[in-house]
Amino acid sequence: MDLLTRREAVQTAQKWVQFDPLFIDTETTGTGSQAEVIEIALVDNAGLLLFNSLVRPKGKIEPDATAIHSITSADVQNERAWEEVWPQVEPLMAGRYICTYNSDFDLRLLKQSHQRAWLKWTIPDSRFLCVMKLYARFHGQWDPIRRTHKWHKLEEAGRQSGISLPNSHRASDDALLARAVLHYMADWKE
Repeated sequence: MDLLTRREAVQTAQKWVQFDPLFIDTETTGTGSQAEVIEIALVDNAGLLLFNSLVRPKGKIEPDATAIHSITSADVQNERAWEEVWPQVEPLMAGRYICTYNSDFDLRLLKQSHQRAWLKWTIPDSRFLCVMKLYARFHGQWDPIRRTHKWHKLEEAGRQSGISLPNSHRASDDALLARAVLHYMADWKE
């Protein structure tokens, strides 16, 4: 582990915490270009759950996705569609920094859900901060194939940080765990 890289990651985590960010997590119908959000949760910097909802997708939930998060088509068939959920989510996110564990994925799936619902995306990509990539730098394990720091699954990052919160692959638990990982890095002492 490179101590200088860890110190820089700690300073970045401290800066992000000072932004008073929101933490979001999504569960989805799959991972492909047609996948959609089927659960979204927002947690504030103090750990308060601000929003948590299942979402009825336009497409089908892939069996591989259900095997991870346990959300079935029956679970979401009577839920609101994305275009009905988003008006509650957008005001909470507007003007805020948004931390996610794997922001590339969550941002892409939010945008894909927007496209499928014929909604215009208005939140700048620069407002999304990736706790996963920051934790990779903090942990400091090098991946020679990708030539960058190794990414760790959220559950693994929580375990390595001594955080007892579950990684249930449900949006509210995972948003809380991502928050705890960021705060762990920000509070780290040599």
